[in-house]
Amino acid sequence: MARNAEKAMTTLARWRAAHVNDMGKEKERRPYLASECHDLAKAEKWRLQIIREIAKKVAQIQNAGLGEFRIRDLNDEINKLLREKGHWEAQIRELGGPDYAKVGPRMLDHEGKEVPGNRGYKYFGAAKDLPGVRELFEQEPPPPPRKTRAELMKDIDADYYGYRDDDDGILVPLEQEEERKAILRAVAEWKFRKEHSLEDQGDDAKGQEEEEDIYAVHPDVESDEEAEGLHKEEPLVPRFIAHVPVPSQKEVEAALLARKKQELLEKYASTSLLREVEETRGLAAFPPPEQ
Repeated sequence: MARNAEKAMTTLARWRAAHVNDMGKEKERRPYLASECHDLAKAEKWRLQIIREIAKKVAQIQNAGLGEFRIRDLNDEINKLLREKGHWEAQIRELGGPDYAKVGPRMLDHEGKEVPGNRGYKYFGAAKDLPGVRELFEQEPPPPPRKTRAELMKDIDADYYGYRDDDDGILVPLEQEEERKAILRAVAEWKFRKEHSLEDQGDDAKGQEEEEDIYAVHPDVESDEEAEGLHKEEPLVPRFIAHVPVPSQKEVEAALLARKKQELLEKYASTSLLREVEETRGLAAFPPPEQ
């Protein structure tokens, strides 16, 4: 009996007994569904247990030498534990406990904004460098900010509208050279057209000399010598003959003046006054009788 008592008092025996007692306590397994737990203290315990498992697996996934498949499996397990933790937090909130979704830490960047990919499926550690995952975290650069109208008007001056283009000393000589070339081209083209037009007119003149102008008449001459001189000096020119009497310039002015007087008399004089004027003209036409 004494020997058995001594064995029981040894350090190994005491550690073995404590270990057996702890193993007995840990035999209680976490419920598969969080809704099956109705004790707030146990729900808090299961939540902390899940957090420890997540921390352990996050530390393991930092090792990039595990291989692509193992890293993907660890990342899937971590996301599964995160979803389970969310279920336990919802059950704790239903049981009257704190709302960890509001008071829990969030993943923020240096600007205080929530990190992309923080919701839904997440990537941890070496999983972020896997093929096809790196592109998800590469954000496009933000577009440059649009300038206001006042900022745009600050850069607008005379140079913007081209008012000072001639002051650089380069444009004016180039324009003068192009202008000189254009003038030379225009002059050459004009000479070329003139030569061709003269050739065409010469051909036409030869053809017209062969045909006699039936409307051409000789000017009136008083002697045969003048006629011969005209034939030698001047060619035949068309002469227009009026077959009706044509009034002169003075006759036209007198007719217009009489017509204007008649219109004024008809407009401002009455019929009786016109009759008296006519009678007066008739009496003035006959001389008085001799006594």
